[in-house]
Amino acid sequence: MAAARGISGRASWLVAAAAVSLGLGLATEDPAQRYLLGGTGLALLLIALGLRLIGILDRRRETLLGEQLQHLVGEDASPCFTTDELGQILFRNAAAMTRFGENAAATLVAVLHEQFASPSAVLFRLQSRAANMGAAREDVVTRRGHLRLSVHRVADRRFLWRLEEFQDRSPTGRGAEGLSLPMVVANRNGVVLFSNEAMRRLLGERPKRLDRIFVQPRFSSGEEVQVSSVTGPIRAIVAEVEGAGDRRELFLLPAPEAKDQDDLPTDYESLPVALMKFAPDGHLRSANRAARELLGNEPLTGLSFHELFEDLGRPVQDWLTDIIEERLPAGSEVLHVRQGGEENFLQVQLRRIVELGRPGALATLSDASALKKLEAQFNQSQKMQAIGQLAGGIAHDFNNLLTAISGHCDLLLLRHGRADSEYSDLEQIRQNANRAAALVNQLLAFSRKQTLKPTRLDLQDVLSDLTHLLNRLVGERVSLKLAHDPLLGPIRADRRRLEQVLMNLVVNSRDAMPEGGTIRIETEAVTLHEPTPREKVILPPGEYAVIRVIDTGSGIPPDRLDKIFEPFFTTKRVGEGTGLGLSTVYGIVKQSGGYVFVTSEVGKGTCFELHFPVHEITEADSTVAREATARDTKRVMARKDEGVVLLVEDEAPVRAFASRALRLRGYTVLEAENAEMALKTLEDPGLEVDIFVTDVVMPGMDGPSWVRQALEARPNVKVVFVSGYSEEAFAEDQARIPNSVFLAKPFSLNDLTTTVQGQLH
Repeated sequence: MAAARGISGRASWLVAAAAVSLGLGLATEDPAQRYLLGGTGLALLLIALGLRLIGILDRRRETLLGEQLQHLVGEDASPCFTTDELGQILFRNAAAMTRFGENAAATLVAVLHEQFASPSAVLFRLQSRAANMGAAREDVVTRRGHLRLSVHRVADRRFLWRLEEFQDRSPTGRGAEGLSLPMVVANRNGVVLFSNEAMRRLLGERPKRLDRIFVQPRFSSGEEVQVSSVTGPIRAIVAEVEGAGDRRELFLLPAPEAKDQDDLPTDYESLPVALMKFAPDGHLRSANRAARELLGNEPLTGLSFHELFEDLGRPVQDWLTDIIEERLPAGSEVLHVRQGGEENFLQVQLRRIVELGRPGALATLSDASALKKLEAQFNQSQKMQAIGQLAGGIAHDFNNLLTAISGHCDLLLLRHGRADSEYSDLEQIRQNANRAAALVNQLLAFSRKQTLKPTRLDLQDVLSDLTHLLNRLVGERVSLKLAHDPLLGPIRADRRRLEQVLMNLVVNSRDAMPEGGTIRIETEAVTLHEPTPREKVILPPGEYAVIRVIDTGSGIPPDRLDKIFEPFFTTKRVGEGTGLGLSTVYGIVKQSGGYVFVTSEVGKGTCFELHFPVHEITEADSTVAREATARDTKRVMARKDEGVVLLVEDEAPVRAFASRALRLRGYTVLEAENAEMALKTLEDPGLEVDIFVTDVVMPGMDGPSWVRQALEARPNVKVVFVSGYSEEAFAEDQARIPNSVFLAKPFSLNDLTTTVQGQLH
C-alpha cells in the first residue's frame, strides 16, 4: 500500500507540472514555444495517467494479497506478519495483534527487539535466504523458551513471517532453581541466559557471560575445569547437555581428588611405542619406557614440552596449545631434541586426550634422524643442480661474447705482422680471451654442459703419460707414488678432461701439504654384484675402474665436506685459487658417467675416489672411429674454398665475425639473424646454398627445428651447428639431422673455416 501511495503522489506532482506547462503554452504568443510547452504538458499528463493506472493495479494487488493472507493465516494460532523488503509491517493477523498489541511498532525488528538478542541480524539473514530460495527457518533462544521463525517470499519484495513460541520445559525453569548442582544456560556466543541459585551462590553474583565463570576459554563435556568462585578458583567437572535451539546447558560436578603423579598402567609403560603425556601448560605428565630410551634415558622430571623439543619455524608450545584447545586437529611435526646432538630429530605426533576430566596431549615419538639427513641430502642435490643451471646459462652468454672478442682479434691479426707494434697487444687480447674461455669451460664442466670428445681409454697408459707432468706439479717436498691394478678395464672418457681431473686433484693434495708429504695414485678393478649405497648415491651393479688420489695432508673438516664441490668455494687466500678446481672435477666425472667420493680426517689426510664404468669396445664404436678417421682425412686433403654459406646467428657481433672470416676464405655468405629470416631467404627457388652454419639456441625457432624444415626442400645441404652449450645438450636432435657436425663456442677463425671446409669437401 505504501508503494501505491508513493506512485499516486508522484502522479499528482506530474499532473501539476503538466497543468503549468499547458498554461504557459496557452499564454505564450510564440508558436514554437506554444508547441513545445503543449507537447511537454500532454506527455506529462500521459505519464501521470500511466502512474495512476500502475498505482490502481498495485492497490488491487495489495488488496487481493491481503484478502488471501487473511484467508490463509488470519485465524492462525501463531502470530503472522507481512513485511516489505525494508521490514515495514504491511499485515498482521489476529494472533499477532493479541500477542504484541494492535498499536505495535511499524517494523518487525521493533516488535521482536525485546524477545531475543540482535533481532535485526537474524531477520536480515532469514530474509536474504528467503529472497534467494523462497523460504527459510531458524530457531532462536528467548527468555521464555525458544522461538521458531519461518519466512516465505509471497510476492515481489513481500515476505510472510510466522512466529512459533515454545515454552521452556527443561530444568532451566523452576525445577532448576531447586537443583543442588550449579548450572547455567548460555547461547553459542557465551551469553548467560539463566543461572540457578546454586551457581549464583558459588559465584557470589549473577553471571552475564561464561568467561566470568570458567578460567579456560574452551572446554568440552567431561573435562576438568577451573571455576572462578567467590572464594577463589576451584576444580570441577563440566557436563554439557544440548538444549533447544542454540542453547548450552552446563552442569558442574565435583572433581576427583588431585594426585601428585599420574599412575602409569602396566600396558602404557611396556608398550613398544614411545609415548608421552603433556598438560595444557606444556608440563610433562608421564613418559613410558620406550620414550625414555628414545631420549637417551636422560632425566625428564620437571621438564616441559619446549624444554624437550626445539621449534622449527614456530614455538612448539604454541603448537601444543592449539592442539589441546582444538584450534588445530591432531598432527605431526619433525622436531629437534634439545638434549641430543645436532643430528637428533624426532617425529612427534600430538593428539588431544582427556584423562580423569583433565585435557592434555598424547605425543607419539619416532626417530626421524635418518629422514632429516635424507632431506638435507636432497636439498644439497637441489642446490647443486640450481647452481649448475645458473653456471651453464652464464657460460653460454660468455661464450658468445668471447667468440666475438677472439674472432675479431683473429681478423685484426691477419692484417698485422709480427713486426707491427700492435701485434703484441692483439696477442695479449687473444691470450686473455683464451684464459677467459678456459674459465668458462670450468663453469660448463661443473654444470655438465661442456663439449666432451669421449674415447676408449686405458687408465694405465693415461697415468703413465701424465706421470712426468704430475711430478713437476707436486715439487720437491712432495713425493708421488703410483700403483696399478693389472686387471683394470678400459673406460670411455675425454682424455684431456680426465687429465685435467687428475691434475686438479693432485694440485689440491699438494696445497694441503705445505710442509711436504706423500701423494698416492692407485687404480683398482671393482665388481659390484648388486646395488651398493655409497654416501649420497647408490652405485648400480657392474664393473668399475677406480682411481684413488690419497694424500697425507691437513684433511677437510666435516662441516666443509658437503661444500667442496660447489663453484667458488675455497679455503685458500685471495689470489691462490678460483674455487673452481673441485667443481670442475665433479662436473667432468659426472658428465663422463662416473662417480666421485671423498673421505677425509682432519690431521691425517684425504682420499678422493673416482668410479668409472668399464667400457668394452663394440662394433658400433669401431664404425664411429672409422668414420671419424675418414672425415679427418678429408679435412686435411681439402683445398678448395668456395661455396654458398647461409649463416644464421642471433648475436650480431658473432655473426659479423663469422661472416667476415668465411668471406676471407672465399665463401659467399648469406646472413640471417633468426630462423624465420633464414627460411624466408630459402623461399627463392633459384638460390643455391651449399651449407648451413647456424646457432642452436635462438629466440623463436631453434636451429635444429628450422634446419629440419629447410632440408625437406634441400636434402643435400650440409650443416654446421654452433652453440655455447655442449653438444650433448641437443645430441638427439643433431643425430636425426644428416650431414651435420657441431662446433663449440668460443671458436677461432681457423676453427670455423676448417669445420666448414671439412663439411663441404
